[in-house]
Amino acid sequence: MTTETGASERELRVLERIERARRRRPKVREERVTLAHGAGGKASQTLVEAVFVDAFRDPRLAELADGATLEVGAERMVLTTDSYVISPLFFPGGDIGDLAVNGTVNDLAVCGARPLYLSAGFILEEGFPIDDLRRVAASMAAAAARAGVAVVTGDTKVVQRGKGDGCYVNTAGVGVLERADALGAAAVRPGDAVLVSGPIGEHGVTIMLARGELDIEADLRSDTAPLHEPIAALLDAGGVRMLRDATRGGVATVLNEMARAAETGIVVDEDAVPVRPVVNGACELLGIDPLYVACEGRFVAVVDGARADAALAALRAHPLGESAAVVGRVVDDPPGLVLLRTSFGGTRVVDMLVGDPLPRIC
Repeated sequence: MTTETGASERELRVLERIERARRRRPKVREERVTLAHGAGGKASQTLVEAVFVDAFRDPRLAELADGATLEVGAERMVLTTDSYVISPLFFPGGDIGDLAVNGTVNDLAVCGARPLYLSAGFILEEGFPIDDLRRVAASMAAAAARAGVAVVTGDTKVVQRGKGDGCYVNTAGVGVLERADALGAAAVRPGDAVLVSGPIGEHGVTIMLARGELDIEADLRSDTAPLHEPIAALLDAGGVRMLRDATRGGVATVLNEMARAAETGIVVDEDAVPVRPVVNGACELLGIDPLYVACEGRFVAVVDGARADAALAALRAHPLGESAAVVGRVVDDPPGLVLLRTSFGGTRVVDMLVGDPLPRIC
């Protein structure tokens, strides 16, 4: 016997066990922080929920969204923050400077906000070349100008030689909510369509190859880009339920976060997921699923199923969304889980990232 999603009774029993495990109170079992705690997957989520959400106990934080919505007088604002520890600092298609600006702009944009202002904090290691610091700052300034935001405050700290790794950047961003759209998990409904704004995995594979540890050459650049314009076009098309940018943990992790928050299932068609051949080939050589590889210029959207064609057309009209695709649907069952219809006709669970295939990706 099979269900509407093609799952057998045995598969359903497995899904039920997974769901029971997910409902347990988060608990950090490790005695020390590991690289996996920064990978954006299960270990990261457990650390955040068991330590920070538990300590701060604010409902806005507990939503685990990309930013917090704040009421400031008559204005509705969004505040977000992020830190960047990427290695190497300079890579094909970008560097830590424009990555920091674009990433913060994108966190505001997927909350439905128009980005306005950023802060920039630098943690520098003694001996870091001033020319490299100028290069990072110039890159941030150019990225901010492209995105129409201003860097208005900041901070600088220096640590002893050997106590850091050149340069880390922390940012915060403020944006204004100008639309009535109520984006979030509460708006998601069975029958909604799931869209990806473009080919996935390009940033992660680019960084992997840029480290020079692998004897692989490929004509590939990071996809880092500000996404506020294609997101605004999508919102103008209407019917948008929820948005997330697919950074650490990739599209697979984002889909799991969406399904869990909305308490719905998501079924994805493997053949519909856009992946460039060079990314797919590199992932096959490395034994990594592209669904788990980080992007820095792609987002996932859940839209009203009846508006999917209009949403797709709106995205494809923008250069950053010209390869956008509908990759799946929201379903009633199994709640909180993501299923992938494979190219071979089977179905498998796409769980959250467990390990850390590529640390310091952003």
